[in-house]
Amino acid sequence: MHYRKLGRTGLKVAPICLGGNVFGWTADEPTSFQVLDAYVEAGGNFIDTANTYSRFAPGNKGGESETILGRWMQARGNRDQLIIATKVGGQMGAGPNESGTSRHHIMAAVEASLRRLQTDFIDLYQIHYDSPETPLEETLRALDDLVSQGKVRYIGASNYLAWRLTKALWVSDKHGYVRFETLQPLYNLIDREGFERELLPLCLDQQLGVIPYSSLASGFLSGKYRRGQDLPSTPRAAGIQRRYLHDRGFAVLDAVDAVAQMTGATPAQVAIAWLLHRPGITAPIVSATSTEQLRELLGALDVTLDETAMQRLDAAGKV
Repeated sequence: MHYRKLGRTGLKVAPICLGGNVFGWTADEPTSFQVLDAYVEAGGNFIDTANTYSRFAPGNKGGESETILGRWMQARGNRDQLIIATKVGGQMGAGPNESGTSRHHIMAAVEASLRRLQTDFIDLYQIHYDSPETPLEETLRALDDLVSQGKVRYIGASNYLAWRLTKALWVSDKHGYVRFETLQPLYNLIDREGFERELLPLCLDQQLGVIPYSSLASGFLSGKYRRGQDLPSTPRAAGIQRRYLHDRGFAVLDAVDAVAQMTGATPAQVAIAWLLHRPGITAPIVSATSTEQLRELLGALDVTLDETAMQRLDAAGKV
């Protein structure tokens, strides 16, 4: 596996990041262990989760994904071989200070994440959602302290608007705080404008590593959704129907199918390969609920898209 440098950091990461959002949700603990084992056996070393995963599953409180990941690392004794990314900022309780990016919440949340992950440090600690009501100076000073304390190695942003990310970088520069070294945006063949218009030029200019989520548009680009066919019986199906089952979505899917036939790849592999070929992208995040699915997704690393294929995909997904 050819590893990529993560932004300006000294970290080398696999070109496909394994998403932990399904752990404790659509993948139970034994299945999650199997997927994690298969990922590492294939050469993967970059795993992304969040303190709120998988609070959205019925009966969960949040932290289930980190807990499963921590148990797996403890059982395998492989923490030092991995780059672990997690996030803070989502709602973790009913209290008024159990969300956002205040110093109070960040300091409490990082300790909880460290306990669940059963580790002394987090390689990449990301702000999950921007919180405009909290001064950026407060958020970044708290993160700077965590890096100074050795609890966090590098910091990153997720779901930030370009102007807010620019301001955050300026605040870090002005005060001498550590700065965001990565961005985790929504980005795939269909969801393009939000990242490409302003965030992509900013990330290229500032040398931020980019680790896009929803690489397969929540599964729509996997090929499981077709015109005139019943929806798959999955927890995400209704949301995917509302967001992607329209003329433009199916036009993108038609282009993906055409390129898949040209290359002998699956639709999912083509969609991920497109991201791997895009400028500024470090490692798309993919999630898998079985080892078979994971191996298919990792197969995108072996897919080469020529200029004709890239042009066809680009044209179909342009806004």
